[in-house]
Amino acid sequence: MLFELPLWLQELSGTIEFQMSLLLFVALGGYILATRIHQSAVIGEILVGLVIGPSVLGLIQYTDFVSGIATLGSIILLFVIGFEFELSDITNWRYAVIATIGVVVPWIGGYITTLFFGMDFYSALFIGTAMTATSIAITANVLREMGKLHQPFAKAIIGAAVIDDILGLIVLSISQDLSVTGSLIASDILFTILKAFGFVIVGAIVGIKLVPLLITKMDSTKIARRFPEFVFIFAMMIAFFYAMCAEAVGISAIVGAFLAGVCVNRVSLKHSMDIKLGAEYLYIIFASIFFVSLGIIADLSYLTVDMLGFIGILCIVAIITKVVGCGLPAKFMGMNWRDSLMIGFGMTPRGEVAMIVGLIALNHFRDLAAAATDAAQKALYLQQGNELFIAIVVVSLVTTIIVPLIYKGIFFRGDASSKEACEVNKS
Repeated sequence: MLFELPLWLQELSGTIEFQMSLLLFVALGGYILATRIHQSAVIGEILVGLVIGPSVLGLIQYTDFVSGIATLGSIILLFVIGFEFELSDITNWRYAVIATIGVVVPWIGGYITTLFFGMDFYSALFIGTAMTATSIAITANVLREMGKLHQPFAKAIIGAAVIDDILGLIVLSISQDLSVTGSLIASDILFTILKAFGFVIVGAIVGIKLVPLLITKMDSTKIARRFPEFVFIFAMMIAFFYAMCAEAVGISAIVGAFLAGVCVNRVSLKHSMDIKLGAEYLYIIFASIFFVSLGIIADLSYLTVDMLGFIGILCIVAIITKVVGCGLPAKFMGMNWRDSLMIGFGMTPRGEVAMIVGLIALNHFRDLAAAATDAAQKALYLQQGNELFIAIVVVSLVTTIIVPLIYKGIFFRGDASSKEACEVNKS
């Protein structure tokens, strides 16, 4: 933080009203910035989040309130994204191959890189785990902005990212077992796998068979005709129920929300408020705050000169391993080089998923510090935990920002130019 705020402003900035109004004001600033630099709104919102967060002005901290609103945003975002997909779009076996190799290669790359810089086994374990993550929310939103969600490469990215989340959960479970007990418990890992895949299978079957039927019948009732918003509330309840169930089995809540969106996509209403339209309005508010929060959580004040070399190399490894790990399998399965590279870069963002791994790593070293009796050892653990966390956060931030830049600057540069030319001609 560059300067100390007056006491009265510190007290005011702690209120929910101030934080909510500032978050939305900042989101507007993100749109303005994105327009100025000709980039996705995601880029603008993350950058202004960095400015108002602990890294610069310190107007907003990543509090439980901000975290809660951001979580709502990510759930609504993936619920809306799910409207664009059918179940068959995410069950292709090729996506499982892309996801599997796209988890193994980044894990090895992150693990080896960390050991190369002289860090211990557990640091390498957590870095490797963080490298396996893919933030479906970031790429999906960029593709949605550009109207590319229906393209084959986009469906491959979304399908592989959903499977990636499940595989990442398994890797995280293994890492936690090793960090806590120093050994692997095969039964726990098997149970985690069964829970994760069981939820996706059961959730899809129930969602496809039951949810559209319930909503259609509800749409024909007297209460729905009198209160058109009744069915919309029910649909949003389904979205959060699926998100809750996903978290209960250890998967990211956004995967559950995405699955709910896929199920609701099959519904046709006659009397009720349009579910997709209503969700769009919620998306506009809360998804914007979600992207701003990614900038807020990245407290760059912990960043030191000594860490820059490690973080720089780690960012390069994070990008290359996903591009290679996901892009090459896509190419070998018949896609052209352009689509394969777009899949590789589309799977690159680590986003909030890797940040969660970073928080787990930070808490692990804090627990070690709390148990240590020697003051020097305690300080070393705390420093190690903070350095590990900020490294993962910076890599998450860089990989999140780079995808919209590459998509708009390289792959769809002609599309953007054509669109701007059409707007100029119309005016």
